[in-house]
Amino acid sequence: MESDAQLVELCLRGDQTAWEELVQRHASRLYQLFYRFTGNRQETEDLTQDVFLRIYQTLRSYRPAEGSFKTWLTSVGRNLLIDHYRRGRHDRQTSSLDDEESPVPERASPRPGPEFAARNEELGRQIDRALLELRPELREAVILRDLQELEYREIQQILGVPEGTVKSRINRGRIELARVLERMGLRAE
Repeated sequence: MESDAQLVELCLRGDQTAWEELVQRHASRLYQLFYRFTGNRQETEDLTQDVFLRIYQTLRSYRPAEGSFKTWLTSVGRNLLIDHYRRGRHDRQTSSLDDEESPVPERASPRPGPEFAARNEELGRQIDRALLELRPELREAVILRDLQELEYREIQQILGVPEGTVKSRINRGRIELARVLERMGLRAE
């Protein structure tokens, strides 16, 4: 199995299969990241397509010596989100929050039964709603650390802020998320 950096090299030489492998490896993670920011399925799908188009167009700018492809990809995605919000679109939080089904793929779990799955799905929707109430810089830090499971140094590269600022935003974001969840009648564990 080729590394991301090897796949990028193959893409730059015109290997379409390598590009498809990169998209397959990273599409779900980017979709989840965008959904947690927008709360809207259609908007998330559009952003995911847009980011891969942008990545394809700027693939030559990726430098493996400067960091992982995942970090670079997340940084490009973050920049796209910033551009998207600057354009001033509205109604980001309405339609998909009321959907019956969760568009964010479920994490694998033991199969204790349908009641557990239903409670887990509802909890996921409530966390998504709570995340949307956080200030964008706090939401971004919490999502990158706790949901995308990036290291502090990777988050520092993506956000372009000192590590102390990253840790502070994560801490403040977690505290605020716990307050929002408590207001919603949920207790953070």
